Amino acid sequence: MVSPQAPIKSPFGHRTTANEVVQGIDLTGRTIVVTGGYSGLGTETVRALAGAGADVVVGARRPDVAQEVLAEMPGSISILPLDLSDPASIDSFAEALSGQISKIDILINNAAIMACPLARDARGFESQFATNHLGHFQMTARLWPLLKAADGARVVALSSVGHRICGVDLEDPNFERRDYEKWPAYGQAKSANALFALQLDKIGEAHGVRAFAVHPGGIVTPLQRHLTHEEQVAMGWFDEAGNTHESFKSVGAGAATSVWCATSPLLDGMGGVYCEDCNVGAMADDTTPRGSGVAPHIRDEAVADALWTKSEELTGVSFPG
Repeated sequence: MVSPQAPIKSPFGHRTTANEVVQGIDLTGRTIVVTGGYSGLGTETVRALAGAGADVVVGARRPDVAQEVLAEMPGSISILPLDLSDPASIDSFAEALSGQISKIDILINNAAIMACPLARDARGFESQFATNHLGHFQMTARLWPLLKAADGARVVALSSVGHRICGVDLEDPNFERRDYEKWPAYGQAKSANALFALQLDKIGEAHGVRAFAVHPGGIVTPLQRHLTHEEQVAMGWFDEAGNTHESFKSVGAGAATSVWCATSPLLDGMGGVYCEDCNVGAMADDTTPRGSGVAPHIRDEAVADALWTKSEELTGVSFPG
């Protein structure tokens, strides 16, 4: 059963770091897969999980860069090529992974792109929707047998407060009939990530697989590579002198909620919820600041089910069984 979308008692908060979340948690013998685990939040996510004893596999679009970034990091870390915009690459990644491991205890769908100019993959799909949602949908489906083989697996889908921009246009998700706008495209993709976690949890609970969506918070990372300084100043992320807004987190704190959802015993028996600041998020209303809160459209189970069907149609991939 999908858990209530309401905060619980958590000892952590806005400034908690990923390393603080895993203090006292032993992940020895656990296998964890992190997409994009060599840049921004992904790097700190991998650092915390590997440091707690897990065997971490990083899916990387640029394996050479990943090797350079992760080479000196302590712990058991391996790298496999993965381009989430390329269906063949996704299948090759899943095949290679299945040949190396027998289970996945935790899958963190971390990789993303944001607010980029219009681009399309080989199938003609809009790049933000294709990479952030459809690529992870296909990959998770291919890895489903490994998730079911674990004893109580968790899947963490990186969403964003950007979901509050808009929901998913199921009639035109790839901007084929409407004008492309980079922020609505991002909002749609991040809503899709949250709806994916909602539906995956409903399907996975019978197999012991629970899913969570995460808003990591405001953090300065390479995710902003497509935005000019002027745009970020206009949005209030920086002042004219280049100082970040006081609400922004360190990268380690930005990774904390993903790690919390992946490992916290407080979430045992729960799933399907959207989390922020190392807690289950609160529903948004007219008084909620724009940087937090859960919009009703990502809690709509009928929309989550319809998106799942649309994703199967677009990718040609269904979850086994």
